[in-house]
Amino acid sequence: DQADVEAMYALKGLMTALGSAHLDCRQDGAKLPAGPRAAYLFNTGIAGIEKADAILLIGTDPRREAPMVNARIRKRFLRGGVRIGAVGERARLTYKYDYLGAGPETLAEIAAGSHSFAAALKGASRPMLVLGQGALARVDGEAVLELARRIAEQCNMVREDWNGFNVLHTAAARVGGLDLGFVPGPGGRDLAGILAGCRDGSIGAVYLLAADEIDMAALGKAFVVYQGHHGDRGAHRADVVLPGAAYTEKDATYVNTEGRVQMTRRAVFPPGEAKEDWSILRALSARLGKALPYDDAAALRRTLYAEIPHLAALDVLPKAAWGGFGKAGTAERAPFASPIADYWLTDPISRASATMAECSRVQAASSRTGTHA
Repeated sequence: DQADVEAMYALKGLMTALGSAHLDCRQDGAKLPAGPRAAYLFNTGIAGIEKADAILLIGTDPRREAPMVNARIRKRFLRGGVRIGAVGERARLTYKYDYLGAGPETLAEIAAGSHSFAAALKGASRPMLVLGQGALARVDGEAVLELARRIAEQCNMVREDWNGFNVLHTAAARVGGLDLGFVPGPGGRDLAGILAGCRDGSIGAVYLLAADEIDMAALGKAFVVYQGHHGDRGAHRADVVLPGAAYTEKDATYVNTEGRVQMTRRAVFPPGEAKEDWSILRALSARLGKALPYDDAAALRRTLYAEIPHLAALDVLPKAAWGGFGKAGTAERAPFASPIADYWLTDPISRASATMAECSRVQAASSRTGTHA
């Protein structure tokens, strides 16, 4: 959820050297592929929302999941000349929208062209859709992804001068992980497979890299190593804790939901025994007899950039390659639901904050009384 690109690259290298193909950066079980890149990016860019004249929200409540995205949609709405439709929950958004339906059956109608909103998308000059994790983190996520891709292609969303296919992520490290191919290799297990292996005993050890958004009880009796910087659920479950540096304590690379590569600069040094995450993994690799082929951050990045060149281009909105993705199939009839239950407590840093806890309490009280906080 919070791991930087260098750390994930080092962990992937170590696990590969150890012969493990059980890797997954999708803590919520979202059915997203590691390519083509356009399959998992917010391709218009957040600023590009203001150019759209038809917007389809799928399985997302942007007000709770991404307030900056929601603010851009509202800004576009206030200018007029845009039609907004939503498939999923009846969210209390900050602009008017057409509620189209609750789940995949409505999405299938739009993809088939039989729903009235399909005409609105086809008639727009710059249509776009926003596909949320509430639509992807399901057992039928691949089928939903395929439906969304079909809508994008049939409604002229993807062309040389415009790509209106957008995936909205709720995990800070997700895009970087997918860029690295941090997903199961041949014969490897995804998150559900790893947890199943912990339950039946076929997996005896689990390495959590700043990961706490999974059911820790499902890890069973597995030996758990947690590497991170916060006393979150993963740290509390762990048998061994390797203290890493927070984003303010290291020079590190991240990739945002748009696909922009961004780099932080160290503001303070890590406290106590904490170290930069890649260096912990480099030291561990040597102890395991599988030393990674770099001794400093500069050498690591040279190796990384040679393998994945676009990660060297900082703060550039990419024009990602399109292609086939998703998996045609029958989607379940269960309605889409936002993955954000409590806006104020969506990450371990917020969950450790007294201020955020008070905000959550006030919000819950206002919901019970019908007032708005």
